Amino acid sequence: MISLSIISRMSKSDIIPHQHHLSQPDRSVNKGHQPAVIWLTGLSGSGKSTIANALEETLNHKFLAHTYLLDGDNIRKGLNSDLGFSDEDRNENIRRIGDVAKLMVDAGLIVITAFISPFIEERKKVRDLISNGCFIEVFVDCPLEVCEKRDPKGLYQKARDGLIPDFTGINSPYEAPENPEIFLNSNDLTLVQNVQTIIQYLLDRNFISAN
Repeated sequence: MISLSIISRMSKSDIIPHQHHLSQPDRSVNKGHQPAVIWLTGLSGSGKSTIANALEETLNHKFLAHTYLLDGDNIRKGLNSDLGFSDEDRNENIRRIGDVAKLMVDAGLIVITAFISPFIEERKKVRDLISNGCFIEVFVDCPLEVCEKRDPKGLYQKARDGLIPDFTGINSPYEAPENPEIFLNSNDLTLVQNVQTIIQYLLDRNFISAN
């Protein structure tokens, strides 16, 4: 048995990643589709979670895809419950989510995420983490005034009232993607149209195939 005193003297240089016998293609071959991270980003109230849920249902029911949806509030309740909403904590939030998404892609899954993820640099770090062109950035664009009118959680009003500091779009910036793989307009297009845009992208690039 390794004593606690020995463990306490270990450093990061003593950590050697395990080499798996199975590769990502090995895990993907029996799933009938390619792995991907579909990263929805946009303001609170832009429709990210609604689109993400509808997309996952479509991929599962119509294309029999192996998927998992990572949603902001769910992650904040569990894995990242220790984090606040400062810029530093938001960056750490996205870093952890990126690591989880990477593991799921290695398992051969189509991972769908719905996070504001307001900073370009942090989204780029996740892109760089995901190998083989599997990162698909989806910008869910919606005017701030429309998001505020929707305000399903009442967060914008709380931010306007000074009850929520550092709220994206009000007193903290949102850095829109410069060259997203997919651009969605959730104000002018329907939910079905936005989901179909993502599905068509996946079909055109052979992430999934028509049954």
